[in-house]
Amino acid sequence: MSEPASPLPAALEWEPQPQPGIWVIPPPRQRWWLYGLFFVLTMFSTTVVGARMQFNFLHQQPVFSLNDASLSLFPIGWIAQHPANLLLGLPFSLTLMFILFAHEMGHYLYARHYRVYVTPPFFVPCPYLSLFGTLGAFIRIKSPIPSRAALFDIGIAGPIAGFIPACVALVYGLSLSHPLAGSAPSQIQLGFPLAFDLAARLLHIAVPLSALSLHPIAAAAWVGIFATALNLMPGGQLDGGHIVYSISPRLHRWISLVTVFALIPLGKYFWMGWFLWAVVLAMTARHPRVARYPDVSGPRRIVAICAMLLLVLTFIPTPLTHGSGREAWSEVWPEIRDGGRDTLHELRDGVRHLLHRK
Repeated sequence: MSEPASPLPAALEWEPQPQPGIWVIPPPRQRWWLYGLFFVLTMFSTTVVGARMQFNFLHQQPVFSLNDASLSLFPIGWIAQHPANLLLGLPFSLTLMFILFAHEMGHYLYARHYRVYVTPPFFVPCPYLSLFGTLGAFIRIKSPIPSRAALFDIGIAGPIAGFIPACVALVYGLSLSHPLAGSAPSQIQLGFPLAFDLAARLLHIAVPLSALSLHPIAAAAWVGIFATALNLMPGGQLDGGHIVYSISPRLHRWISLVTVFALIPLGKYFWMGWFLWAVVLAMTARHPRVARYPDVSGPRRIVAICAMLLLVLTFIPTPLTHGSGREAWSEVWPEIRDGGRDTLHELRDGVRHLLHRK
């Protein structure tokens, strides 16, 4: 009779070894109070500016008219004396804030769809330096984007989401606008994109756009459309730059350089603000690396063509008339020249005085 089977080897009696620990790092808490505070501040600054626009509109003046010297473009004293006047600015501020919010939420929701860590929209109030009471809004992407397809979707979602309500506001605001009442021309005049011309034809507006007293809702649409054009510029890390990089990283570098050099003559002959945007694009020309696959193909290529058409509809070579670098230089140069001569004369007289004392 055979011996009973020996017990299992000791190795099988060992306890399983502990696995390496997996650390899950939760994203930092969002400072919602800070985003809410700047949203309220931007809402207030745009409402104050909108109140002045509504005042001009009710008096059949250009939207940025300064014919009434008692009111500035940011009439905070006027609002403080008559707080009810703040309600006049709500059509402009609510429309503009909704357009900006829609743009940023397009980015935000698609980033969350691809599980990219992104901040909520941060609104930037600018009551005195900006004609519109704000410098816009932005979000910050704080984690890598998984693919070029995701980069394309996140980049294009914002301009499309902002352009749709801007078009609605454009048509409605132009329908409420009326011709100027023969007042003196405003010192600050707007240029208009192709989208405004098409909307004017749709509404059968007979007078030129420059001869209209724009309703504040139409002015908010102008700001939203202009912001769409700025974001769609094909360079750097703007939305247009993201789109170009998602299609071809190699072309992104060259297109960014071409865009920077193209903005220089635009700043000289049309609007000197393009100089600033050339500097911004030059500083952000280098795009972070993004994994290739899945890449941009199929229907996304068609959407990319639509983005190009959107840029054509929204781009404004001369956002503000009489603001080119050449015109500014022609006004400043005589003062610099005369001031330089005066300085040389004063320096020469000072040297003669010292020599005479010696």
